[in-house]
Amino acid sequence: MQNNTESTDIISTVEFNSTGELLATGDKGGRVVVFQREQESKNQPHRRGEYNVYSTFQSHEPEFDYLKSLEIEEKINKIRWLPQQNAAYFLLSTNDKTVKLWKISERDKRPEGYNLKDEDGRIRDPTTITALRVPVLRPMDLMVEATPRRVFCNAHTYHINSISVNSDYETFMSTDDLRINLWNLEITNRSFNIVDIKPVNMEELTEVITAAEFHPHQCNTFVYSSSKGSIRLCDMRASALCDNHSKFFEEPEDPSNRSFFSEIISSISDVKFSHSGRYLMTRDYLTVKVWDLNMESKPLETYQVHDYLRSKLCSLYENDCIFDKFECVWNGSDSVIMTGSYNNFFRMFDRNTKRDVTLEASRENSKPRAILKPRKVCVGGKRRKDEISVDSLDFSKKILHTAWHPSENIIAVAATNNLYIFQDKVN
Repeated sequence: MQNNTESTDIISTVEFNSTGELLATGDKGGRVVVFQREQESKNQPHRRGEYNVYSTFQSHEPEFDYLKSLEIEEKINKIRWLPQQNAAYFLLSTNDKTVKLWKISERDKRPEGYNLKDEDGRIRDPTTITALRVPVLRPMDLMVEATPRRVFCNAHTYHINSISVNSDYETFMSTDDLRINLWNLEITNRSFNIVDIKPVNMEELTEVITAAEFHPHQCNTFVYSSSKGSIRLCDMRASALCDNHSKFFEEPEDPSNRSFFSEIISSISDVKFSHSGRYLMTRDYLTVKVWDLNMESKPLETYQVHDYLRSKLCSLYENDCIFDKFECVWNGSDSVIMTGSYNNFFRMFDRNTKRDVTLEASRENSKPRAILKPRKVCVGGKRRKDEISVDSLDFSKKILHTAWHPSENIIAVAATNNLYIFQDKVN
């Protein structure tokens, strides 16, 4: 870690809402910060606004589990927005154990002229009340309030690594290392266990669940990925406990590439359905893969994120970086995918042209309207002047969390404790 960074400020999740008007980040200190996009201004109709802080609230506090003598940290693992139904916004946030539903709403009027209390809120003496008043609403400065509406807790023995809202907008699931639970958004005191891979004897444990997500349109379908590099597609119509998957996606290992690190680097850190629902994207340590839901035998596309690290796996194992969990995201039309790397680099792959680019999120590039220059990493041999040698990469600067606006070319990239928002320049 850099010394100048408060560890509580490290961003741990980034998520746009379904319209892209709002962007939420969660951090290790349990805070959620919501950014809102400025409206178009009359004099510059083409320039949609910047994202400004809209609301900041403490979502989770540190807790202590006295039965297990364990500290439960407040770090926000994931945020998921619910589709907007009215003027208020709703989001789910989770730490290792507890999912919370938050309502974010605006107030720009306040009632005045109560009968039973005076303007300061003190209760009036009933004997002094001689006339009835009609309360009126007076304008006031805009206030944005975040209120916790529901708390979904006590359902996970292990750490929650993902939450996903179903397309029926009535249910969501929370996933830990060994189990997936299905909740109704209205009911906090019970959930249904839909996947349980815990062996009777824990010594026989060979894999854990690393991520899970609902299909974007079919409310009965979801996938989950494992530390063994496989993805299982399940159908909740088949049985209440989805112990038997309906599809199993796994790429057979190339024996010539087998090494001590094979199993660690094949663990899937993120899985995402495409917006169309036809494809799946998975991220492991070195690659991003795109799978067709109709082909289980091998991925449709494989993209090398940072193949130059293959020779560095030993030192990455020693400094624990090999266990970093990188996320991956689709653009709005499923034609480009993005994922992070080290040295504050992030990678984009165009699925149509097969072109790829490495970009850097840094203070120098973040001036308004700065153009991002592609970066190159060279391995051995001669280094051109604009290239960076693989030996001088900074592994403490890593981009694990990224988000893409649902319909426009606007991306959010979390680099340790800084959030960068880049957008296409408008002609």
